[in-house]
Amino acid sequence: MLTQLRLDHANMARILHVLQLKQKTLDQGERPNFQLVREVVDYILDYMDGFTMPLERVCAEQLRGVAPHSVEITEQLANDYRQLQTRLKRLSNDIDMILMDAVIPMDRFSEDLKAYLDSHRAYLRDERELLFPLIREHFDDAALDELADALPEGATAKLERLQEAYPELYAELREAPEPPV
Repeated sequence: MLTQLRLDHANMARILHVLQLKQKTLDQGERPNFQLVREVVDYILDYMDGFTMPLERVCAEQLRGVAPHSVEITEQLANDYRQLQTRLKRLSNDIDMILMDAVIPMDRFSEDLKAYLDSHRAYLRDERELLFPLIREHFDDAALDELADALPEGATAKLERLQEAYPELYAELREAPEPPV
């Protein structure tokens, strides 16, 4: 389970890297492929709803029973994640407007995108540094199996469907270099 979570983090880092490349294109005064940006944002929103939020809920519930001191950490991570989702939905709305040729200040959009990327990376770091050690310390293999069974379909299957659902994003991910984690 922890191996899967680490793999999910690596995959999300690559996806965020693709978004960062598009944000840098904007900073250079060029127009990125907003359809690809749309695919990335849609994918992350789908992933949040379908995997990360259920994982967070199940993990927090199980940790609460074996490590009551974890409540503060899991609540903070849940709050941070809700804020990430709010930022991403705002970006999604802006992308809709851009794709409909509405006038959106590109410098503001670029700043919002950069702030989202920084926040999402900070969240991933906090998960690695705060949540993963709690899971490692308090869950044995049987508990990890229970946790995995309580989750919806895993991220590996989602990434397999990525090729079909988000073809431009999948192609870009295959070409993107491994970002530093």
